[in-house]
Parts: sequence; C-alpha cells; structure tokens
Amino acid sequence: MSYLLSLLDKSPIEQGLSSTDALGATTRLAVRAEELGYHRFWVAEHHNMTNLASSAPEVLIAHLLARTSRIRVGSGGIMLQHYSAYKVAETFNLLASLAPGRVDLGVGKAPGGFPLSTRALQRAFDQEKKPDFAEQLSDINSYLAADLHSDGALATPFPPRAPERFLLGASVESAKLAAEKGWRLVFAGHLNGDPENLRNTFEAYANATGGKVPILALAAFAAESQAHARERVGQLRIVKLFLPNGQSVNVGTQEQAAEFARQAGFSEFRTEEKAPSVLHGTAAQIRAELDALHHRYGVEEFVLDTPALTAIERLNSIELLAKERLSLVA
Repeated sequence: MSYLLSLLDKSPIEQGLSSTDALGATTRLAVRAEELGYHRFWVAEHHNMTNLASSAPEVLIAHLLARTSRIRVGSGGIMLQHYSAYKVAETFNLLASLAPGRVDLGVGKAPGGFPLSTRALQRAFDQEKKPDFAEQLSDINSYLAADLHSDGALATPFPPRAPERFLLGASVESAKLAAEKGWRLVFAGHLNGDPENLRNTFEAYANATGGKVPILALAAFAAESQAHARERVGQLRIVKLFLPNGQSVNVGTQEQAAEFARQAGFSEFRTEEKAPSVLHGTAAQIRAELDALHHRYGVEEFVLDTPALTAIERLNSIELLAKERLSLVA
C-alpha cells in the first residue's frame, strides 16, 4: 500500500505514576517509532489537565528531536488562539535550525483546555486587537518566508529548511482555509469521525487545491487478539458537554464536564456519554481498514492517535502495526 504512517501522542499520566513517567513514556515511544520506520511523531497541547503531561509541545519537541535522528517531530497541534504568531514562528524556526528538515508546525483552533486556563493564557491580550485565526495563519506565513527585505519583524533564526505547516481541522471551512493559506490539511478524524463530514471536507480541499488529499488522523489500538482490543477500547469513554450558550466540548469524564461548566460560569448543562471512535483489533484488521480508506479517498498518510491506555499497550500497539508493514518508511 502506498501510504505512510505517523503517530500522535498526548503523554497520558497513568494512575499512580507522575508526569515525569508520562513524558518518559512518550520519549521511548518516539525513539521506538523512529526505529520502526514511522514517518512523523507529533505531540499534543493540553492545559490544566491533571491526566495529561504535554502542556508545552514546543519544549517536548526539542527534547524528542535531541533523542532521535531521522523521524520528523512536530505539534499536533499548537493552539494558536493563545499565542503571538511571531513567537510561534520564532520558536519553530529555532527548532528547525536545530534539526533541519525534521520539524513540523501543526496548529489548531481549539483552546486545548478548560476556561480558566484559556483566560490565564490570554490574559495579556487586548481582545479587541487580537487577530483572528485566518490572520494568524497569514502572519505565520509571512514570518516563515524569511524575507530579508521585509520592513517587518524577522522571525530569526532562519533555518536551512522552514518547518512544514499543517492545519488540524474537521470541517469544510478548515479545508478551504488551509487551501487558501497554503497549509496542508490534517482531517481530525480521531475527534470527528462522521463519514459524510469527512467526505465533504476531503472534496472541498481537493476542489480548492487542484486535487490534493488531506492527511487523515485516526485513533487506533492494535492488540494480539480482537477480543482483547475490544475489551480495552470498550473501557474508554467520551463525555460531550452542552452549555446553554450553545458551546459544546468533549471531555473525558462527567466530573470534568461539571468542572468545565463551573469554570465557564454555568450551573446548568447537558451531557452525552459515548464510546470514542477508535480503530481496534489485530494489526491485520486495522491494516485492512486503513487500506480501505486509502483506496476510497486516496489518503497518502495516516496520523494514528494512540489512545490513553498504558505505556506498555501503546508501545505494543505501534510495534504490532509496524510488523504488518503498513508502507512504513524503512
């Protein structure tokens, strides 16, 4: 099959262990992913969550680049609404100068956390002057262009090769925006697995780019048997929170839903609990599903999100998938 496999990790903190343990597990996963031939290894950004350790992906990226030598490393993604586009460009130009040709800048529009952390991150912003998401993408494009004749601020240092740019989204709007700004689209199928939305978003991106196909992000867990994979994934839950102002957000537990609502200033709210969309089974079964998506949509690369299971299970899963030879770059 002519497609690549990449990984996304959120550095989950297992019960009874520490954030240091979680970050060590992510590091071992990245090192092993390189050995197995995975194409990219991305880390997520989450704030004020006691069960996740990756709150500053750019710092973790630097550590992973130092521990690896070939695999591309990046963010999946930087939550751009919290930051200055100039500072993001500076940071990733520096990373790309440390590891030329290996750095990916993935950005997203979501807050990546609860209301209190969002307010803390944005406290210094003048909200009336804050640029919108599309303007920030344009600003990053300008800073990464490394135009020495520009009369604006230069996001030095300039690396030999600029970071690759990726927009994480799951909508037709995101597809059109990515195409307009010249960013590669990563369809967040691990967050929104609706088949009709996927099809519409892929079509919109293809129409706007002359036939290009998005990267597809999916959650996947492989085990030695289908029964074991089903049993482990069956324990995972997503709670969707609906607030009176029309906002909705996915969290991990009912307790987190109540806390999110409290921080948002609401005492009344509604929740729906459901199982997350995770490809699961043996590596051969997952390969068959990826093959089908590749044939149907022409996907050339999948980014697999490793569910928040134990570090040993996450490592075992990527090893099983690699043994299936899913077009990994050797």
